[in-house]
Amino acid sequence: MNYVDVMAEHQQRFAGTGVWAHTDLLSATAAAEVAQRIEALGYSRLWISDGIGRDPFAHLAWLASQTTDLQFATGIANIFHRHPGPMKQASNTLGEQSNNRFALGLGVSHGPLVEGIRGLDYSKPLTQMRNYLAAMKMQMFLGIEPSEPVPLLIAALGPKMLELAGAEANGAFPYWTTPTHTAQAREILGPDAVLCVEQKVILTTNAELARSTANTALDLYASFPNYRNNWLRLGYTNDDIDGRSARFIDDVVVWGNEDQLHAGVQAHYDAGADHVCVQPLSVERGDEEHGIDWRALEALAP
Repeated sequence: MNYVDVMAEHQQRFAGTGVWAHTDLLSATAAAEVAQRIEALGYSRLWISDGIGRDPFAHLAWLASQTTDLQFATGIANIFHRHPGPMKQASNTLGEQSNNRFALGLGVSHGPLVEGIRGLDYSKPLTQMRNYLAAMKMQMFLGIEPSEPVPLLIAALGPKMLELAGAEANGAFPYWTTPTHTAQAREILGPDAVLCVEQKVILTTNAELARSTANTALDLYASFPNYRNNWLRLGYTNDDIDGRSARFIDDVVVWGNEDQLHAGVQAHYDAGADHVCVQPLSVERGDEEHGIDWRALEALAP
């Protein structure tokens, strides 16, 4: 199988819309129920994070054992948390044990987490990612290999990280972006690399409620330089970001009725995404079950 065939196969494995969900604060049983319900709705893949909660690999092994067809991905596994060797071990083990239902999303995370909480060196993240990928390829693995290589995606926002994702990985996984960024990412990656994007959605036609909910979600992320720098590259100003202008909020979070949510997700596909994982935000606690607005997921279900 040549390079183009391999990349086309990876793109096919990411066909269909997925879901990004927080499961760290759920019991194992409740998290399994979430995965099963997402699978029953017809979504193709569940993405989970790697922060200071559950170990994502151990957790995904549990979720894979409780589902049949649902695929999984780390969004993202922090390269500063694990040596390249153990990262390769965990990835191959999960790929093999889940019957090729796992994709490894890697990222450099953010300085406040890596330096501020972990006390690790966050200098030159692009160089560190490049060196990490090279080291992973060289690591010995003597366990049973998955029958298909585990797809490797890089959390890439800026042009240089996107170039690295296209050259040294199978593609990219941008987070907190817009269809405009998706189009730019596709151009940088080229036609063969996998492009998966995350999109937050809010099922409400009440503009005040939608923007207030989006504003709450932005509170933490707006302080991270990686996201802010990307938004500035996209043409937003610091005043837009800090003041949460309607233009900015309405571009980074899709809200409205079912048709408007579908249109917002489709805009990423039209811009060149292979896969969109939706992250539903709820305007009221009463709309949530297990921290997820199932009304939105039901509205967007394939």
